[in-house]
Amino acid sequence: MSRPYQICTRCIMDTSDPEIVFDHNGVCNHCRAYEKRAQNELFNKKESEIKLNSLVSEIKRNGKNNEYDCVIGVSGGVDSTMVAYLVKQLGLRPLAVHVDNGWNSELAVHNIEATLKKLSIDLETVVLDWEEFSDLQIAFLYSSVPNIEIPTDHTLPSILFRTASKKGIKYIISGSNVASEAIMPSNWVYDSRDLRFIKTIHKQYGTVPLTNYPSCPIPRYFYYVFIKGIKYVPILNYVSYNKNEAKALIQRELNWRDYGGKHFESIFTRFFQGYFLPEKFNMDKRRPHLSTLICSGQMTRDEALSELQKPSYPTELFQSDYDFFLKKMKLTPEKFDEIMKMPVRRYRDYSSNAFFFMGLKRLIPLVKYVVKPKSLKHSTLPNNN
Repeated sequence: MSRPYQICTRCIMDTSDPEIVFDHNGVCNHCRAYEKRAQNELFNKKESEIKLNSLVSEIKRNGKNNEYDCVIGVSGGVDSTMVAYLVKQLGLRPLAVHVDNGWNSELAVHNIEATLKKLSIDLETVVLDWEEFSDLQIAFLYSSVPNIEIPTDHTLPSILFRTASKKGIKYIISGSNVASEAIMPSNWVYDSRDLRFIKTIHKQYGTVPLTNYPSCPIPRYFYYVFIKGIKYVPILNYVSYNKNEAKALIQRELNWRDYGGKHFESIFTRFFQGYFLPEKFNMDKRRPHLSTLICSGQMTRDEALSELQKPSYPTELFQSDYDFFLKKMKLTPEKFDEIMKMPVRRYRDYSSNAFFFMGLKRLIPLVKYVVKPKSLKHSTLPNNN
């Protein structure tokens, strides 16, 4: 029996998340979880200045004999562009790494090139093997699980850690942050680090061997972190990060141009979030994104509700993306319609290391941060929202 519809009285999360819980005031568990994360991971202005200065000093000291003292991932999106701008302002010497999975929009390419040229940052681009990678993406489509971004999400930290390790760099500076992306229902996503889950789906639905796919088993993560001593630093948590202010700054300083949606720099992600998730799974990712902005004080609830009334996908953009998606994936409209009508499945329907990752999630509050001198904190593993 389906539960009655309810929406949070503070944010705009609702019963499209079947596991949502409301307190006696109608405030949801996501708001409470945000408050806890903000308390643990964000700092007041004075604290943040002290910790940021300590962080920068430590990175410079450890990287003084290297060509680069940190690695940053760049996608052309707001967060990664802001990271590139910030680290240069702080006097760091970053190496930018971009993972080309075959789905970059022309605007994303422009934004990356304009940003790195303006900031004089060197770039390494890793191009994924399209035959292998597209086959894995198609396998995830046939698996009928919600998060078909897992094949990409798994490669990103893998390549960043690999690059840092190869070049003797001890710091990966990440754009993940609490202020704009803390909220995401756990049943809408699954841990992209779970290589067993990826291999299970590929074995069942894939046809091309994953010979060149840049995977990273958990033991290798621990090798990078605890043996090589590489730290994954969410630097935007060390500053007062406001999404609209960040957009205005990078537009003014870097000639950056907006995409019109979160993560819309990727055509695949745009299609995934704008059409695939809402149509097949009744999941509108704008809800958690906007709810995070409400909780962080960057948007009012009324503004978020108004934003939610706008189409998630402009008609003319959807049609061109739809045609491009099917052509690139070599799917007929009939075959894609068949995929959209397949019964919804969850990660629990496939072999995985979920037990381990659930245990790791419970352990995170104890081990997420390695405390350094001057109370400096670093993430030990990448955030997996």
